Amino acid sequence: MFDIQTQLFEGKDVRFGPIDHEKDAEIESKWTHDSDFMRMYDFEPARPMSVAMVKKKYEKLEKEIEEEKNMYYFTIRAREDDRLIGKALVHRIEWSNGNAWIRLGIGSKDDQRKGYGSQALQMLLRFMFAELNLYRVAAPVQEYNEAGIALLKKFGFTEEVRRRQALDRDGRRWDLLVFGLLQDEWVNQAGA
Repeated sequence: MFDIQTQLFEGKDVRFGPIDHEKDAEIESKWTHDSDFMRMYDFEPARPMSVAMVKKKYEKLEKEIEEEKNMYYFTIRAREDDRLIGKALVHRIEWSNGNAWIRLGIGSKDDQRKGYGSQALQMLLRFMFAELNLYRVAAPVQEYNEAGIALLKKFGFTEEVRRRQALDRDGRRWDLLVFGLLQDEWVNQAGA
């Protein structure tokens, strides 16, 4: 099903890459000014960040990856021109239990709804299950994030937890959902 020739970090239209502190910080700074993106990707209050603030965030992230050894961060880049279009995070890895959490986001509205998220999630799952040999992945998503929920369901994720009214957005309470996928479920779906 997945042999050594399968590309881990490249899909049809996207590829995973490392952080480019100069180019990426400018692009990601623009994303932080888009409250729609921030409210779909993050669970903290949205706040705009300067290029310098994003660079500091990258430095902190790289230090945490090096020290903790339980996280992987990938930039998502368009293969046609190598521009940054999103980010993917595998974190809170429990090596002894084979568990991890993911977050994935496509930044610009111009790049959303083009299949880039599906390609990135497919690569991320292959990396987690086939390369890291993890057994279980969890993905939190806001109740109002219909596109995120549809993407997770497309890849066989199951809603496992519903934290009722855990998020406060625009004067309304929303549920926080946690979806999960097991390695054998991924293998059965990927092989179909």
